[in-house]
Amino acid sequence: MNAIGAQSSSGPPRPVIVKISSEAPWTWLTKAWTQIRQAPGITLAYGLGFALISMGLAALLVLADLGVLILPLVGGFLLLGPMLAVGLYETARRLSAGKPITFKQALFVKTAAPSQLAFIGVLLLLAYFAWVRIAMLLFAFFSGIGGEFPPLDVFISNLFFTFDGIALLASGTIAGGIIAFIIFAMSAISIPLLLERDLDAITAVLASIEAVRENFAAMLLWAWLILLLIAFGVATGFIGLILTFPLVGLATWHAYKDLVKEPDSPQ
Repeated sequence: MNAIGAQSSSGPPRPVIVKISSEAPWTWLTKAWTQIRQAPGITLAYGLGFALISMGLAALLVLADLGVLILPLVGGFLLLGPMLAVGLYETARRLSAGKPITFKQALFVKTAAPSQLAFIGVLLLLAYFAWVRIAMLLFAFFSGIGGEFPPLDVFISNLFFTFDGIALLASGTIAGGIIAFIIFAMSAISIPLLLERDLDAITAVLASIEAVRENFAAMLLWAWLILLLIAFGVATGFIGLILTFPLVGLATWHAYKDLVKEPDSPQ
């Protein structure tokens, strides 16, 4: 594996990105699965919590007769997943080091750069609000009915069997895909990086983008695997998220460790 970039002469060492195999994401998932088996209570509890939040949000939308917004709102909520998985990163970190992990340690994580981590959290939240706004604008544009929403069954029928519905589906998929990939590039390793190293948020985000750029084949595969795992979780009425969310979260830590050179390792 080849290192890309150099460390700065002053301040914290600049993250050095490593070239990895295009098949590396499969190894990350294998390691994640092993760690789920090592600590099933903590990891699956995280997945259960994420699934229950998603279910609760969907239920509230249905009760408010806003069922048509379930996919864009819940899908956008999943954009916040990288920040919500901090406890899973800590779990993976401790298990990888041969250390025990408790629920308290997984819930109250001591990060190296808490203020910078919070800044990235705000960025993800803004991206979520942007996606929700775009989704509602697209719905208004293609439906032509202003702020009124049809019943969920009527909306689904129109979505797949009318020209405007198919256009809405296509444009929403494209817009959502662009936003999701931008978020993926920004957060692929930046949050685990700030968990372990005292860096500023911009440096962490730029390192994450560099990791995606320099290992595009591997990271594109990883993005697709994340999409498939989360889509499966949503398609099962969010029940599948109990397993797929911790699987992705733990694997993200292993992705970070593969992609970023240890600061004290030889060049």
